[in-house]
Amino acid sequence: PLERHSFQVSSASMGILPLGAFLLPAHPILEHKQDSNRGPCLLHIMAGSPPKYERRTTMQPCLDDFHTTFDDYAEMQVYHARQARESKWARKTVSGLHIEPLDEASPLYTDGKAFAPNVSQVAVNDTAKNLGLALLTENGYLPIRNTAYKSLLDRAKISGSALPKLQKTKLASILNECLALHKSEALLLVRSEKVAAFHSGDERDYSILPIDELMTAMSEKLNERFPGNIFAQGYADHSLATASWSFPAQRDELLETYDKALVAHGQKHLASKFTPGVRFTTSDVGVAAASVSALLTGGQYPIRIGNVVSVHHRRQTKVRDFDSSLDMLFAQFADTIKKLESLLDLTLCYPVNAMTLACKKLAMPKAAAMEAIEMFRMAVGETPASAHDVYMAMQEILFILKTGHVPESKLISVEESIARALTLRWGDYDLPGAVSY
Repeated sequence: PLERHSFQVSSASMGILPLGAFLLPAHPILEHKQDSNRGPCLLHIMAGSPPKYERRTTMQPCLDDFHTTFDDYAEMQVYHARQARESKWARKTVSGLHIEPLDEASPLYTDGKAFAPNVSQVAVNDTAKNLGLALLTENGYLPIRNTAYKSLLDRAKISGSALPKLQKTKLASILNECLALHKSEALLLVRSEKVAAFHSGDERDYSILPIDELMTAMSEKLNERFPGNIFAQGYADHSLATASWSFPAQRDELLETYDKALVAHGQKHLASKFTPGVRFTTSDVGVAAASVSALLTGGQYPIRIGNVVSVHHRRQTKVRDFDSSLDMLFAQFADTIKKLESLLDLTLCYPVNAMTLACKKLAMPKAAAMEAIEMFRMAVGETPASAHDVYMAMQEILFILKTGHVPESKLISVEESIARALTLRWGDYDLPGAVSY
């Protein structure tokens, strides 16, 4: 927690302020408030470095929008190991699943004794505000989390944009009628007081890849291939888990040629700025495969480069399959850097147009993309620029979304889309005249 200290100083002394005189820790955050009459102003000095990530959450894990962050690998590993122990995987016949409405108007909402023993009123209230459905089990009702909605529809073999608009009583009735028609099995994930997923019970369709075991395999492989690697940050919510590492000890080995190319193209300010690394992402609820992608860290937001190496939760895959896939990514790391480097040699006559059309092609979130495009327009005007310049300008989209508190799952999806720009035929987008998004 930041310590706030307040001092009154005259406006005349605001030119240079000797921070050392206050004997505070390094990297203080300064903010000042001054009256319009130029009188004394109040200077707040908050000791401590600004956090890169939101730190501990006080949210209860049963809430659908629960999320937490990690600054330490061991801490994240302990979290997921505990989560794995406390989670329950169960196979059920689809036709035996029974859904009840759980909105504030349903009788179940006020019948606390009807729920399984470990279900709190907090979990019930949260579900009533979100999905509004519950599953009947032999031990009582379990609230259903938002993350389970898509897989529940998959088990019922129904879909449609009108379904969420139905009253919960009607939706539950339709689900029950459709679920009763199928004799296949469902694999349920029960976690933090709620049903988190209704996967297919066929092992060829869904394979359990425990997150803590994936992280162990990831850490061991990194220590073997990139000794001295540093855990940068981690994140987890009910949809996915993600973590990133940087490789400062291998920086010169991997980026020396790239640095020289940046200097040769007049971008000395970027040389030595980046550090190579990787991002690991996985999900137990069907949102993402177990995947790893190459990164450049050191900017406002990590820059994904190259393709993603992934192992999907199906066809009876095991953690050892994920371990083997990591070798493929590491073998391609140098080639991935070369793809980014090659963009420096590609000059675009109409870079703003190229960025606009590329963002449209990659289906970037329009508002954030337009803001980033305008910033790029202000920076380059009508002058030519390289495809590398455009690629770096596109990273601003992620920073804009991040500061707008967009969910991490959405950020990762956008990050993947931007990475596809490395393989675009940029000449197809370097067009004159007015273009629209």
